[in-house]
Amino acid sequence: MIALIDSGAGNVASVANVLKDLNAEYILTKREIDICNADKIIFPGVGEASFAVRQLHILNLFNLLRIVKKPMLGICLGMQLMCEKLVEGNSAGLGIFPVSTEIFSKDKVKVPHMGWNKVEIIENQKLFDGINNNEYYYYANSFYVPINEYTIAKSNHGSDFSASIKKDNYYGVQFHPEKSGAAGIKLLKNFIELC
Repeated sequence: MIALIDSGAGNVASVANVLKDLNAEYILTKREIDICNADKIIFPGVGEASFAVRQLHILNLFNLLRIVKKPMLGICLGMQLMCEKLVEGNSAGLGIFPVSTEIFSKDKVKVPHMGWNKVEIIENQKLFDGINNNEYYYYANSFYVPINEYTIAKSNHGSDFSASIKKDNYYGVQFHPEKSGAAGIKLLKNFIELC
């Protein structure tokens, strides 16, 4: 069973549709008990970071997500929320990844970063099993996670940034796999079956 977190800061419907298509057993939830009983967690996020952090506190999920030992996949803002410091709203994130988010420079690139972008896999991980290197994925982000020791894939928008990060049982993708065609669906399938 997958707990698909509905924290009020995510576009969960698109992810739910892909899970249905993959015949994955899941529950759309904001309850601690469902997350504790799940085998895996998918944590999508869209919107403003400090609002999302407040929602996690209101729902009593903030501390739980920091210590959970089952595989968890953060998508877009969900990945950024797993970082220590969030530039957007000057908020403290979950602190799973000891890095800070950054904002793209409007002087150098178009912000937000919207549309399709190539992802270069830089460390072989189960999340990318059976997926060709340099596939295109769909992005919609103004903030990003810089390249760091946990980066397993990268993209470029003016400069390189983390397309995917991993630490222990925690995975994150900055792009939206649920909107990224066959490569994105394969990545979600890998998370469900392999990670």
